[in-house]
Amino acid sequence: MLLRASAEANEEEIGIEGVMDDSKESQVPDGMLLGEFAEAVVRRDPDLAAVRERMVEAMGPEAMVDAAAVVANFQRMVRIADGIGIPIDESWRGFSADLREDLGVAEFASSANTPG
Repeated sequence: MLLRASAEANEEEIGIEGVMDDSKESQVPDGMLLGEFAEAVVRRDPDLAAVRERMVEAMGPEAMVDAAAVVANFQRMVRIADGIGIPIDESWRGFSADLREDLGVAEFASSANTPG
């Protein structure tokens, strides 16, 4: 939702499907590389150093550090929420229902925390 709202505020087009489907282009600048980086961090990929190097080459060291901070913070928040079973806020359930359906997030184990 935030990505979509940010794109609308900046009058940019995005393909939100690219978040969950590598075969689809998100139209986010360096989106494929950012996705690869996030996956490498989360999965503790042995090739993380090489992905970091590609990020620095493509986007610069500051962008790589910013991306690492976003990935780390998101991981922290998700782990806390999953650990204590926090559901999606009721106010977001209806608002985000179509997006959650489109992205297939019901496939994640943590979706059990949110009533249908």
